[in-house]
Amino acid sequence: MNARAIFFVAPGAVEVGEVALPAVGEGEVLVRTGYSGISAGSELLAYRGELDPQLALDETIGALGGTFAYPFAYGYSCVGRVEHSRADLVEGSLVFAFHPHQDRFVAPAADVIALHDTDARVATLLPLVETALQLSLDAGPVEHETVVVLGLGVVGMLTAALLVRSGARVIAAEPRAWRRRAGEGFGIAAVTPAELGGAVEIETGGHGAALLIEASGNPQAMASGLGLLAHEGTALVASWYGTKPVALPLGAQFHRRRLSIRSSQVSTIPAAQRARWTLARRRAVARTLIEELPLAALATHTFAFADAAEAFAAVDRGDDGLLHAALCYG
Repeated sequence: MNARAIFFVAPGAVEVGEVALPAVGEGEVLVRTGYSGISAGSELLAYRGELDPQLALDETIGALGGTFAYPFAYGYSCVGRVEHSRADLVEGSLVFAFHPHQDRFVAPAADVIALHDTDARVATLLPLVETALQLSLDAGPVEHETVVVLGLGVVGMLTAALLVRSGARVIAAEPRAWRRRAGEGFGIAAVTPAELGGAVEIETGGHGAALLIEASGNPQAMASGLGLLAHEGTALVASWYGTKPVALPLGAQFHRRRLSIRSSQVSTIPAAQRARWTLARRRAVARTLIEELPLAALATHTFAFADAAEAFAAVDRGDDGLLHAALCYG
C-alpha cells in the first residue's frame, strides 16, 4: 500500500511522490490526513535551501529521519482521522501528528494527539502554539514589564498574545500594516520598526525594555534591537536563521550594560524548567490554548494538496494577508 507525500527536491521546488506504507503494527494507527500546516520558519528555510544539508531533520521526532540533503520529506503538522487502529484510539478519531506532508501515514498511537471537536484546519497551528508557549516560558516572569517583540508572523503574534495574557506591556514591531492590524485582535500594540525606538522610550521613561524577543526571521533585526534593552536586559531569539549570517554589535552597549542573548527552541524542555514541565504537559497546555485563542484569524490560506508547489511559493513570496498556509487533502 502506497501513500502520496511532498518532497523537497531542490531550492524553491517541491514535488508529490509516492512512499510505501508499512503495515499497521500493534499499538499503531493508520491516519488519513485532512490538513497539514506549512511552517513559515523551518520549512521555508528548507524550501529556500538555507539549511545545512548535513543537519538532521529533527532527532526528537520519529517521523523525521535523514538530513536536509535533497530530496527529503519534511513537515510536522498533520491533522486527520484514524482510519485503522491497533491501539486504544477509536477509528474515526480526529488526531494531530508531527509528521511530514503525506495523505496517509502509520504512527505509534502514543505519538499522536487526540483532538476531539477541534477544528481540523485550526489544529494545524498546534506546533506554532507550542513554540510560542515555550517562548513565553523562557521569557520568565513578565508581569508589568515592557517586552519588545520583533515580527508579527504567527509565532511572533502568538508569543506576544501569551505575554499580554501574562501581564506584560508588549510593544511589537512589524513593517506590514496588515499584520499590525491582525495583532489588534490578540490585544497587541504594534508599531513600525521606525517607530519602535520612540515607543520604547516613552513606555519605559528612557530605561529600556527588560526583554526583547526576536521572531522576525530577519538576520539584521537583532542589531538594532539590542539598543532597546535596559541594563542587564535579555534578548530571546525565536528565529532560526539557517545558514544566513547574523552580525551583532557586541561593543560598548552590549558589554557595559551586561546584556544577555539566549536562544529558545521547542524540541526540548530547558534544564531549569524540567522540575515543573514535561513535553507531555507542554503539549497538553498547547492543546488547551488552541481552544482559548482566536486562532481562526491566523488560518488565512488553504491550498489543495495537488497545489503544494503554489502553496510553498506563496509562503516564500510573503503574499499580502497570508499568515498561515495549509494543504487540504479532501
